[in-house]
Amino acid sequence: MVLIGSLAARAAVLVSSAPPLTPDGDEAREWAERELADPVYEAAEPTLFDRMARAIGDFFASLFDVQLGGGWGSAIAIIAAIVFAAVVVAALLVWGVPRATRRATTGVGELFGETEGRSAAELRRAAAQHADAGEWDAAVIVRFRALARGLIERDVVDVPPGATVHAFARAAARAFPARADDLERAAGAFDDVRYLRRPGTRELYRLVAGADDAVASERPILVDRLGALA
Repeated sequence: MVLIGSLAARAAVLVSSAPPLTPDGDEAREWAERELADPVYEAAEPTLFDRMARAIGDFFASLFDVQLGGGWGSAIAIIAAIVFAAVVVAALLVWGVPRATRRATTGVGELFGETEGRSAAELRRAAAQHADAGEWDAAVIVRFRALARGLIERDVVDVPPGATVHAFARAAARAFPARADDLERAAGAFDDVRYLRRPGTRELYRLVAGADDAVASERPILVDRLGALA
């Protein structure tokens, strides 16, 4: 009897010290917070990418979830999505992949051996002023730079540092094949006056100005970026 009484007393102590099986509100909240703080639950949380992918998937699923008796709404949404996708594909085929950023230095940089920051329009006005003053060397050189700057501004040809005028003329001729001879003669005039120190003349100026005016008024052939000068 003594043994039985001792065991009963010990069991009563254990029961009284154990946590209650049915906690109150505060205890339940505390238990839940400790449980959710376990790293296992954090690892199981969906990532931002998972949530975005699910949202996109739900969107397209809603477009194609056409139910009987659902009316024309879903069908119109599907047609609109298909038309939009077709427009995007057509735009990529015609204009190519858009550049993330257009060159910020289109109007500034080296241009056939010299740093030149003027626009094509400014260069043409300066060349005309040189021509009016009879300064044919400067008129020829500046007008050819205007020709090159104009094609750079139109994103037809890129002229990297160190490019020669004849390489530029060949690249430009791929966009304006009918003007290949005019472009090559204009490049030759620039080369003669700028590097060979031959005197500029009214005729050479008119030759360069004529090539510039011709390509400025024509639409280039669509090719995939004529930036590589051969």
